[in-house]
Amino acid sequence: MHDENCIFCKIAKGEIPTSVVYEDDKVIAFDDMEPLMPVHTLIIPKDHYSDVADNVPEDVLGHLFATVQKVADIKGIHEDGFRLLVNTGENASQSVRHLHVHVLGGGLMPRPNDQDWGTSATNAAEIHGSSAE
Repeated sequence: MHDENCIFCKIAKGEIPTSVVYEDDKVIAFDDMEPLMPVHTLIIPKDHYSDVADNVPEDVLGHLFATVQKVADIKGIHEDGFRLLVNTGENASQSVRHLHVHVLGGGLMPRPNDQDWGTSATNAAEIHGSSAE
């Protein structure tokens, strides 16, 4: 199943060229066009699921995440560590509504709780130096 308007479906079908890192019959991994780290690779299922909460079959999720180690090995970040990121929905800033895993590495990344998550954070008052009411 594909969504004809989805850029990732078009990449999966080979309609849009990309820098392929890994591919098999179920997934394709490619370098992000706007990388946030020296290594920033996306892994997507070839079938269309809008996000991780879109009734994705367990075997698809398992294969998607099993591909992470292969990508980390190919990109040379397995030994030094890497981060996985899966955004789900608008509030998580999911920019393409096709399930994808970001594999980030190649440098030191701050821990998520060392970042300012803005006024929506549960510790926003502490971060911004105001008292919670």
